[in-house]
Amino acid sequence: MKVFLTGATGYIGTAIAAHLIRAGHSVSGLARSHDAEHKLLAAGVEPIRGDLNDAALAGIAAGHADAVIHTAKSWNAGTAALDENAVRSMMTSLRRSKKPFVYTSGTWVIGDTRGRVAGEMAVLRPPEVVAWLPAMEKLVLNAAENGVDGIVIRPAMVYGRGGGFIAGLVKQAKTDRLIRIVGTGENHSSFVHVDALADLYLRAVEQAPRGELFLAADGPAFTTRTVAETVAAMHDARVELIPLEEARRSMGPIADALVMDQRIMSTKAGRLLGWGIKTPSVLEEIRTGSYSN
Repeated sequence: MKVFLTGATGYIGTAIAAHLIRAGHSVSGLARSHDAEHKLLAAGVEPIRGDLNDAALAGIAAGHADAVIHTAKSWNAGTAALDENAVRSMMTSLRRSKKPFVYTSGTWVIGDTRGRVAGEMAVLRPPEVVAWLPAMEKLVLNAAENGVDGIVIRPAMVYGRGGGFIAGLVKQAKTDRLIRIVGTGENHSSFVHVDALADLYLRAVEQAPRGELFLAADGPAFTTRTVAETVAAMHDARVELIPLEEARRSMGPIADALVMDQRIMSTKAGRLLGWGIKTPSVLEEIRTGSYSN
């Protein structure tokens, strides 16, 4: 099938595109620059010149595809409006088609799990930085009313292929010999390897379980301090704690998200989609994988 993938040049999107192409699907994606076009072409992805600011263009591209995967997020003051406009345009193009539309949310919408393990049915207490996402999830999951197979995936903290949040810690360690983390560092995060996540998107597109929401987390949760200290040990660095109030002044609302304690686990994707790809844990990946050089 032909899949239109937003965010195809991004960290998660690049991995998804590779898995789709390996499975025999063709992929198209938006390219906002010549460099992005070349990157997509090199990866075997058909470039469409433009970006999500042009919601009409996204809608046209979606209408020419057999399935849509939406991973792109701008993460600025206009993110919520930009995302909603693009999603509505794409889903309008898919109206009454019964084609899958896979939307990317995140486990941050659940909020602090308060020492408990959360699944898909957890009550949502999102921090300010993602307070708009639950409404978008609902919009997509209700798309069945308009003949669209809406699916939502909530990835946990993504790692692997030398990218993501861990890459930022590694950069700090190499550049400053210092890793700064917000709060006490005793809060937990759950993780998912980017290739395992890409495999879940592939399964969601191929099996199109209409109106379903999936958590994407694999393996145990680790404290921020444990992850940071593991990176620090690999690069002869030390860890410094930043008080939350200080972080709020310099980082804004994201600081509160970074100190949430989140323990996420679900077997739903395994039960419904057969998802169960085996990957190294985040600590193993740091010590011997893509972050070890």
